[in-house]
Amino acid sequence: MTSSALPVPVVSVAYHSGFGHTAVLAEAVRAAAAGAGATVHLIKVDEITEAQWDQLDASDAIVFGSPTYMGTASGAFHTFAEATAKRWATRAWQDKLAAGFTNSASKSGDKLHTLQFFTVLAAQHGMSWVSLNLLPGWNSSTASENDLNRLGFFLGAGAQSDNDQGAEAVHKADIATAEHLGRRIAEQARIFAAGRAAVAA
Repeated sequence: MTSSALPVPVVSVAYHSGFGHTAVLAEAVRAAAAGAGATVHLIKVDEITEAQWDQLDASDAIVFGSPTYMGTASGAFHTFAEATAKRWATRAWQDKLAAGFTNSASKSGDKLHTLQFFTVLAAQHGMSWVSLNLLPGWNSSTASENDLNRLGFFLGAGAQSDNDQGAEAVHKADIATAEHLGRRIAEQARIFAAGRAAVAA
């Protein structure tokens, strides 16, 4: 099978953003995944339509994104997660790929719990989780806050934005880390889609 015959993977970024910071990350994931050759849908979960539910159902991969509020994903994202129960009951998302990203005002901010929430949601749907696959940055005397994965997460992309600044102040390294996640999920989705096509053939 030549590369030109490989199926184009479909990636959906399902996210909520309270103050715009997480939306910046969602756009970074979208742009990088599209740049890596995927068809990408950007879906605001607090405004989701029936057509967008259909897009999620038809996706090869779904990337979950939410700010971390009070140690977990936002209420709007939790509402969306509960609404996916219809898909859970029919196994509509079984064997899709999943990944995630989150933002909080604090360097830690219990973001790990939000990423773990995403992984459990994915596991309940029978999805396969795609990690960030970056070594931690900014963890030595010669390192820099401008390193990729400067906050040292492995499950997904973690970002920090000061709570007294707007979305324009999202850290450039966090945007670059989200872009890395977008490229990675697109590449993994392409491999996954190609494997499915090969098995079907």
